[in-house]
Amino acid sequence: MKSIESKELIMAIEELEKERGINKEYLLESLETALVTAYKRNFESAENVKVTMDAETGDIKVFSLKEVVEEVEDDMLQITLEEAKKQDKKINLGDTLQLEIIPRDFGRIAAQTAKQVIVQKIREAERNMVYTEYNDRRGEIVSGLVQKSEGGTVVLDLGKLEGIMLVKDQIPTESYKVNDKVRAYVVSVEKGIKGAPQVLVSRSHPDFVRKLFEFEIPEIYEGLIEIKSVSRDAGSRSKVAVYSTNENIDPVGSCVGQKGIRIQNIINELKGEKIDVIEWDEDPAVFISAALLPAQVMAVDIREEEKFAQVIVPDDQLSLAIGKSGQNARLAAKLTNWKIDIKSESQFRELLAKQQMEETEQEENTEE
Repeated sequence: MKSIESKELIMAIEELEKERGINKEYLLESLETALVTAYKRNFESAENVKVTMDAETGDIKVFSLKEVVEEVEDDMLQITLEEAKKQDKKINLGDTLQLEIIPRDFGRIAAQTAKQVIVQKIREAERNMVYTEYNDRRGEIVSGLVQKSEGGTVVLDLGKLEGIMLVKDQIPTESYKVNDKVRAYVVSVEKGIKGAPQVLVSRSHPDFVRKLFEFEIPEIYEGLIEIKSVSRDAGSRSKVAVYSTNENIDPVGSCVGQKGIRIQNIINELKGEKIDVIEWDEDPAVFISAALLPAQVMAVDIREEEKFAQVIVPDDQLSLAIGKSGQNARLAAKLTNWKIDIKSESQFRELLAKQQMEETEQEENTEE
């Protein structure tokens, strides 16, 4: 390459380091590797070569690498010690000799290769910047327009890149049409096959509800109210446990808002999904009772080691406590992280009577 071209290349590389944050040393190494490939491809050479680029001047040199041996079997890869000594008197058997070669028209090839590598590294740097930006936004809510909805997967235009919403991350009761504006929770950011970042988003994730609460309830955003846990059947019902160390703050009332206005905004975003806001309590019996709302609970028997709770409800509250298809009980168990067994008062009395009968029979058998 002509020295002026080489100097311009170095200046361009240094500019990229300043503006794009692409490390100069890394870019030079990438160029040298690419130039080796370009040399072998253009000159159909099977020899081992090394290409170096001067970091200050940009001058490019090509070297043929040959192993020093007693007897040459492949003159493309090997050289005798006698011949090698003509180039370097200090060289020994087993060493590698570097012979500078000046390939015809390599300057043009090098310039084309440099341009390709620089364009590639700029794209790579841009992808990395976008990846970092969105990776930092994991756990946040983003807005995008539906670009396409095919085969169950929804693709959102997030501006700089696409958001992918798989079937499991969609709310079953919702349908998504092209150009619909959609808000979703960033679950993860991954590097795709070609290095392009891929953002996986969700509207069914329990933390989507958690984040919506942070947006709508200032006391949560400010840390005055803490969300302890969330359980969710997306599109149907969610339970959210809240708590405040400040005795003057009603955590449930603050979340619901005057005339339910705060919670209604969240319900509207979730297209009518029911939300139960429950006050968290360090006493598991109290917390489990609250988690089973709207059902009324008579008693809770706790087995701490097993994290198991036996819950007794009035007969007319059993179906309400269990919920349709077991939903209320299932969400309460997820919310509290306890195994919950629910029995009606009548069922519990029958169970006690059966246990007493069995104990009596055992005593009678022992006496005999």
